Amino acid sequence: MTTTTLNTKADYAAFLLRVTAGLFFLAHAAMKIFVFTLPGTAAFFESLGLPGFLAYLIILLEVVGGIALVIGFYGDLLAIPLAIDLAGAIFTVHAKNGFFFSNPKGGWEYLAMWIVVLVAVYLLGNGAFAVKRKSLNVAA
Repeated sequence: MTTTTLNTKADYAAFLLRVTAGLFFLAHAAMKIFVFTLPGTAAFFESLGLPGFLAYLIILLEVVGGIALVIGFYGDLLAIPLAIDLAGAIFTVHAKNGFFFSNPKGGWEYLAMWIVVLVAVYLLGNGAFAVKRKSLNVAA
């Protein structure tokens, strides 16, 4: 029995979704760190009635999850907590602003689409060019 990796169109699609989502999460975390600052992000969370320390956990999830997605190392598994992170952003901040993200203070359309991408990554797996992916056992 030989272990081999075969790339299908779905594997390449998973790769594109995984890497794009990962880069977006890294950019999103960088915005929280460098633009809003760590204390500023914690203060924003507190203004929503959430504990400030949760901001640090979310930033950690976004950085670790973003890297995992980009390199394909358990990115498919981290896609679910990242989707939950985005669902939290919808329900705490964006839902009341309407559907369109172009609405004042941003609606929830962009985040909902991003959740669908993450669920697709979870279902498809890490795809092509991943550090860790499922291999197919085939007869030699």
